[in-house]
Amino acid sequence: MPIARVWSMALFGVRGVPVEIEADIGVGLPGTTLVGLPDTGLREAKDRVRSAVRNSRCDWPARKVTLGLSPANLPKVGSAYDLGIALAVLAAAGTVPAGKLAGTVLLGELALDGRIRPVRGVLPSVFGARDHGFRRVVVPHDTLAEAGLVDGVEVLGAGSLAEVLAWCRDVVTLRPAPEPREPVEHEIADLSDVRGQPEARWAMEVAAAGGHHILLIGPPGVGKTLLARRLPGLLPPLSTGEALEVTAVHSVGGSLAADAPLVRTPPFIAPHHSISTAALIGGGSQLAAPGAVSKAHRGVLFLDESCEFGANRLDSLRTALEEGEVRLARARGVVTYPARFQLVMATNPCPCAPRHEAECTCSAMARRRYFGKLSGPLLDRVDITVPMHPVKTMHDALAEQPESTATVRERVVAARDRARQRWSEHGWRTNADVPGPRLRTTVAPSPDATALLDRGLRRGFLTARGADKCLRLAWTLTDLAGRGRPGADEVAAAMDLRDRAAA
Repeated sequence: MPIARVWSMALFGVRGVPVEIEADIGVGLPGTTLVGLPDTGLREAKDRVRSAVRNSRCDWPARKVTLGLSPANLPKVGSAYDLGIALAVLAAAGTVPAGKLAGTVLLGELALDGRIRPVRGVLPSVFGARDHGFRRVVVPHDTLAEAGLVDGVEVLGAGSLAEVLAWCRDVVTLRPAPEPREPVEHEIADLSDVRGQPEARWAMEVAAAGGHHILLIGPPGVGKTLLARRLPGLLPPLSTGEALEVTAVHSVGGSLAADAPLVRTPPFIAPHHSISTAALIGGGSQLAAPGAVSKAHRGVLFLDESCEFGANRLDSLRTALEEGEVRLARARGVVTYPARFQLVMATNPCPCAPRHEAECTCSAMARRRYFGKLSGPLLDRVDITVPMHPVKTMHDALAEQPESTATVRERVVAARDRARQRWSEHGWRTNADVPGPRLRTTVAPSPDATALLDRGLRRGFLTARGADKCLRLAWTLTDLAGRGRPGADEVAAAMDLRDRAAA
């Protein structure tokens, strides 16, 4: 009985796992059986592939065809196995030689007429193929630029099944991956557009310099959203490693540009407050897909009108904020997605949200209930809280000459460089990444600085986590000032930001 074997890749989070596709053409009534934990979309592959093979001027075997996907206990989701299934069946039938298929990974969904359609997760799949020792990957032509971001493996692109069959017969050559193109830089919203709010602009600079989470509180129209949308412009471009991490997540989510897929700028994700918990954190019925927190990896997650999100959705962020990743358990397995983002929350101070505080009609209980949707454990993970007030006169706003994004970004980049040099041997990039125990022992602050923290801990103003947050903030203020280590002034300023969070 003829048997042929080819290779494809399964996605497990942002990790590619090799899948061996075996085709056995045996004795029995004509039919096709697919085994190996396929999902609904993959079960339909046998009908898609059969039509694609016939429309590519090849004959589908008129015998019993058994297709096995191994490892059998690994869930197989999606349509990326179509191309591998077609080649396995045709190689088993002797229609095409199997020589080039050895050591080659095949990715792509087949249309009924034989065209190869793009699939999600090509970048992590190619990474997985390279890491597992495969020498060649064939991908849909539309994802060739994405696959070409991976070094150390030959990447070829094809537009149709007929083209791949001709390549197997040495009739044609498939297109190699092009040289990676730099993404088109979009116009950045400038910080100088924000008139007034000097304290809020300074707090946003501190947040950008240290990677800190921030909460903006103020009435409608005061500039909370305007300011939050300018934070990505203050952040330095992603390094090559960070860019590939972010691009891999967006590849799984299917949101990459075809011509210039590499994500070089920190992403900015701003979900609506009606978003579900599964869409925020990640979810799905079989293997969970990445949510908004993972799409904001190495960038900014902005929750506007954060009190409207609901306590359950907001509290679901707590583990991601603490650990920088999310682990999603479903019936068919547990997947892990990266989620190291900067959280920016903006909220009104009360439900009626008047333009001026004196016009508020809410009772004290209503205000407390409204703001109480931001739980204490969540606020304890927020480093900076900024109360924002309306601009009183147009003269004050127009007379001010606020600094541009480029000017502030220079200071942010310089502060981040100082932090990176200090923590580089441990692998941490920003002050916000440093774990509490190492923060207290690696480069200890002065005794005067720790005395202020001791006082806050004794009086209950700070939790142990809050004290660590103050130390991280103090280091960021020190880096912005170009000093050696935090002193009492920096710790006092950091505690002031924390006190406002507690209020």
